Amino acid sequence: MPIESLFVTRLYRDRLDAFGPALDQDELFDSCYAIAEDDEAGQQWCDEKGYPGYTSYASLTDLPWRFPIFKDMVESLDRHVARFAEDLDFDLGDRPLVLEDLWINILPEGGYHSAHIHPHSVISGTTYVAMPDGASSLRLEDPRHAMMMASPARRKEARREMQNFIYMAPEAGDVMLWESWLRHEVMMNRSEYDRVSVSFNYKWGE
Repeated sequence: MPIESLFVTRLYRDRLDAFGPALDQDELFDSCYAIAEDDEAGQQWCDEKGYPGYTSYASLTDLPWRFPIFKDMVESLDRHVARFAEDLDFDLGDRPLVLEDLWINILPEGGYHSAHIHPHSVISGTTYVAMPDGASSLRLEDPRHAMMMASPARRKEARREMQNFIYMAPEAGDVMLWESWLRHEVMMNRSEYDRVSVSFNYKWGE
């Protein structure tokens, strides 16, 4: 058929340790909880905002300095992001994409994170520390959704690239990347155990 796909949305998924030695997941898990326990400012922000569980998003900016394992994580993330940027055909010139922020998320049973974007970044993503059975999936939304107006619904059996929402079920040790304008949300955690992840943004360096 004389039909082609235009304006493709790319999604990157790989193992965090694809470029080197594996990070100790137990050490990473323990580090996340140690930081959460000590971060009184982050705990207060979560209480004030009604955020379920814990996030260091609004309180800490120095995770790689606090624990060496996060420094090792950033070294791996830098390489994944560089590979994704190459796939996206970005013309970066002499200004590489650089880490802007990195934060911990601990989402308990019943917790979720509503749909949002990261408007001041170029590439965003998450690496997963603990994904117990029943932990929430990541839902990605077609960026054209709000402009479809009178468009009919898609068939349930629609091809994957034609669906309005895509659900991803990452595993512990995975890293996922997307362009920061892509709306995404974390569905409700239906496991009795915490869903633990580390999210991040990359900006165009100066």
